[in-house]
Amino acid sequence: MRVNDLAHGRAGDKGNTSNISVIAFDDAGWRILREHLTESVVMRAFSHIASGPVIRYELPRLQALNFVIHGALGGGVTRSLAQDAHGKSLSSLMMTIELPGAQ
Repeated sequence: MRVNDLAHGRAGDKGNTSNISVIAFDDAGWRILREHLTESVVMRAFSHIASGPVIRYELPRLQALNFVIHGALGGGVTRSLAQDAHGKSLSSLMMTIELPGAQ
């Protein structure tokens, strides 16, 4: 099971930090995401571009998780040579994460 089976996402940035929200489609998806989409799972998925740490914030009333991923944007918008210097496409990477142990 992947994150995109249960939720949609939205990305933002501040300097060299990416901010990605994962918003569950329903109650069942929210329960699975809360249990299985951990900081370590996200850091593993982003380790090829991010130095970390990853901090997870829960927003239960919105059935959403917000991940702050430090060191993910190649130095930030004004320094990065990436085509997507703002990291807006990083929510797509989040959506492809396989959720270990989720049924």
